[in-house]
Amino acid sequence: MGTYQMKREEALAQRQWYIVDAEGKVLGRLATEVARVLRGKHKPTFSPHIDGGDFVIIVNAGRVSLTGKKLEQKIYYRHSGYPGGLRASTAKHILGTKPNSIVQLAVKGMLPKNRLGRELLRKLKVYPGPEHPHQAQKPQPLVIGG
Repeated sequence: MGTYQMKREEALAQRQWYIVDAEGKVLGRLATEVARVLRGKHKPTFSPHIDGGDFVIIVNAGRVSLTGKKLEQKIYYRHSGYPGGLRASTAKHILGTKPNSIVQLAVKGMLPKNRLGRELLRKLKVYPGPEHPHQAQKPQPLVIGG
């Protein structure tokens, strides 16, 4: 009897859709649970090299909370690729302009930094308000504490 290894075809057949309401949730705690579901670590058939996770929809991303003074002190950097092209923005500014990107960046940081991680990130759908276009997939609520 050998160790069970999930096949890619088996993983595709078992995909589900989950929905998470981010209102009042702490950003880091929300991101760890979402990354766990995206990777498939919540399933007994988890294989680290196969995308066996599920789709996750996050609504109300604009109402996520940050602990301590992170709203004013946490800085997000991006670079244009040109000399002198480093830009910095505070978490408060990003939450006001593009609230879905702050949640997406937090989840991205908790996924593998390779081809598989980029593939997993495509299964994450983040929306700043309560509306989303995925009603046809019949998403189940994912309960996250905090």
